[in-house]
Amino acid sequence: MRLWDMITQVSVDDAVRASVSYDQLRTGDDGLYWLETRPGAGGGTTVTRWRPDEDKRDVSPEGFDVASGVHAYGGGSFAVAEGTLWCVGADGIYRGRGGTDPLELVARGSFGDLTVGDGELLAVRESEQGDELVAVTLAGDSSMRALAGSRGFLGAPRPGPGWLAWTAWSEHDMPWDACEVWVARYSPRGVIENPVKLAGGPGESAVEPQWGPDGALYFVSDRSGWWNLYRWDGHKVEAVARIAGECAAEPWELGYASYGFLDDGRIVAVVQEGPRHHLVVIEPDGTVRPVNLPYTSIKPYLALGGTTVAMIGSSPTAAPQVALVDLADADLQVKVLARPEHAGLDRARISTPTELRVRVASGREVLALVYPPTGAAADWQAPAIVRAHPGPTASCLLRLDWQAQFFTSRGFAVVDVDYLGSTGYGRAFRESLYGRWGLDDVDDCAAVAVHLLSTGRAVPGQVFIRGASAGGYTALHALAQDGPFAAATAVSAIVDPERWAETVPRFQRAHAMRLSGGAGPVRAAEIERPVLFIHGTADEVAVVEDVRELTEELTSHGAAPKVLLLSDVGHYVASSRRAGAALEAELAHYRSVMGDAPKDHQALHGGQR
Repeated sequence: MRLWDMITQVSVDDAVRASVSYDQLRTGDDGLYWLETRPGAGGGTTVTRWRPDEDKRDVSPEGFDVASGVHAYGGGSFAVAEGTLWCVGADGIYRGRGGTDPLELVARGSFGDLTVGDGELLAVRESEQGDELVAVTLAGDSSMRALAGSRGFLGAPRPGPGWLAWTAWSEHDMPWDACEVWVARYSPRGVIENPVKLAGGPGESAVEPQWGPDGALYFVSDRSGWWNLYRWDGHKVEAVARIAGECAAEPWELGYASYGFLDDGRIVAVVQEGPRHHLVVIEPDGTVRPVNLPYTSIKPYLALGGTTVAMIGSSPTAAPQVALVDLADADLQVKVLARPEHAGLDRARISTPTELRVRVASGREVLALVYPPTGAAADWQAPAIVRAHPGPTASCLLRLDWQAQFFTSRGFAVVDVDYLGSTGYGRAFRESLYGRWGLDDVDDCAAVAVHLLSTGRAVPGQVFIRGASAGGYTALHALAQDGPFAAATAVSAIVDPERWAETVPRFQRAHAMRLSGGAGPVRAAEIERPVLFIHGTADEVAVVEDVRELTEELTSHGAAPKVLLLSDVGHYVASSRRAGAALEAELAHYRSVMGDAPKDHQALHGGQR
């Protein structure tokens, strides 16, 4: 028996089952609520509740997919008030008493950012003509009225004492480019009066407004070059704390809550520095105190009450989980409320990453997370999969990724690259890829791959690049030029920025235009190495027709691309019911390029350099 056969491999079923996603954590009535997306159970999304006196339980009907399509990526898709669940489904806003009873459709349309106000539900409603802030009465006939409208985009309706705050950005911007915070006088069942812009605009992204217990409005702005917290007391805006890190996530979705308030007025916030997240407490005098937790990745969904904070945290050895921490406890005991079913792999056999910094030709550094093959010797050498994250404003996540473990347990190294444009390095870094898409991101991924080859970590001829969405575009362009990559996998890939700008949902049209001007469309004539396309036929962000056209062109040029089309699957393949089929196809693709020979056993011996 070969030594690599003795490694405990993560099966496809285990990798999918353990890839449960938790999102949109929030308080409601007397419990904590969140969304669970379970690829192993068909990929549907369910509202789950936890209370101190009971275990977690689903409170949305079985088979009902709680998902918002507002702004293409959704967010803020449920709220709970007075024992009633309000949530967004395929046709609009629904309400129900929870449990197994069917939900009642109360308003048709595309909604998100559901927020409970005084006797009414506030939400964002989107159409092709623009956005509206709307209010729905919680009792009676659930009548709806519009509060404000825009040809662009609106978000974060947050009611305060006599006020309403919200965010707005134009159809020519993305919210991380130029987003504004507005306030207006407001009373329930009334109208908003005399709106005033507090922050944001060209060159400034102001997001996540929240009313504090002191009656002031707080929000996050990147006017300093970092998303930091600010406060408006009704007269002036001032910085709450100066932090050389991001105190907000890139706002792809509505409903983020990257900070919150303890009962004593202290602020708890998530801070991102590169691929790492950590929690801090901000004292009233602006002093920032780190909170020592076992998590290196924390989602932008904090829920606070009393002295406790609930979060969705993870680390390289702990998959994302819902956890509760009492900050009044000196020992900071972490109570885990929900975690994925364990994938059956001894935690001692998990591949944990190391940070790698590589200098590119321009002189700047690019950071990558390198996951060695499971059980590898100190001087390992292995086939390597370089992954370009989607976004491209996303970032590497320092958390347990069971799909990465699927490959490392089979002798591959997996390498995540925070290429130019990633979040976690300040505004200037984030916007530097505009007009350079398909160029600098490709250079960064190639530089990391070349470094792995030159140091003897990667096996020549067995270095692959893989990307999803915008990362798929990066992967395809990396394969279209001379470089270190032997093959590529492109998942839900964008292939032509100009054509994509015409078909992408309106939320992302500005992104398509700002990114354009770089490498241009992927050209079939320039791709001569093996490529696997994985794409959902129901993808509305990157339509499947573009991939079909490219694969036909590749075939006419004598190439033989592999294509896996997933029927009725949307943009998120990894969380879909076909996630397992995608993993199997990707593994088979790499193995075919390697001659179907199990050379991954070299990793356990260290390999010959």
